[in-house]
Amino acid sequence: MSSAARRKTNGGREKAPDASLTERAYRALEELIVTLQLPPGSVVSEAALSQRTGIGRTPIREALQRLAREHLMVVLPRRGILVAGVDVRRQLLLLEVRRELERLLARSAAKRATEAERKRFAEIADEMEAAAARGDDIAFMRLDREFNRLTSQAAHNEFAETAMAPLHAVSRRFYYIHYQQVADLELTARQHADVARAIAKGDRDGAGQASDRLLDYIEEFTRATVDPT
Repeated sequence: MSSAARRKTNGGREKAPDASLTERAYRALEELIVTLQLPPGSVVSEAALSQRTGIGRTPIREALQRLAREHLMVVLPRRGILVAGVDVRRQLLLLEVRRELERLLARSAAKRATEAERKRFAEIADEMEAAAARGDDIAFMRLDREFNRLTSQAAHNEFAETAMAPLHAVSRRFYYIHYQQVADLELTARQHADVARAIAKGDRDGAGQASDRLLDYIEEFTRATVDPT
């Protein structure tokens, strides 16, 4: 039986991809975009990405649709798939939204996180600082993604989680593009670690304040990409 036939269900409809495969495809493609292995403006195809990642085309297609909703890909009908460009003005608008949602999520996570989640927050804080100290930007980016997802999960607010989900990857890519010129990886890790440790301790006010300090730094960093002086 061909691979196309295996994807068919009753009535000739294509079978939905396995959720775990779609998530794996999404994570793989997001990392390729965030770390500039797929540079802004590059044109890609489902077939090429499937071959590169070793994941089938159906999960890749689902992942691309999600990345398009998160403003990292642009799907051009009958013309191809484009890695979205980077715009400082839009990044600053994004940070306005992130600031309010991050504070809400951090405070809520400090209040509602389980013991297992609090333990992991403390571990992430240590691991982020260690990754930054050895200059491992890829490890830091992966921990940042885990930190963001864990914060959203621990907050137990599905509406804030849904609103926040499209914002983090865009911000991570912007940071990765510019951090070597205008940012301090160890300071960035310390700012994140402050939020993680406040959540781990159940300190709602401390988590909110640490989140605001982190966003202050990210906004300062973003503006410095326009005028590094």
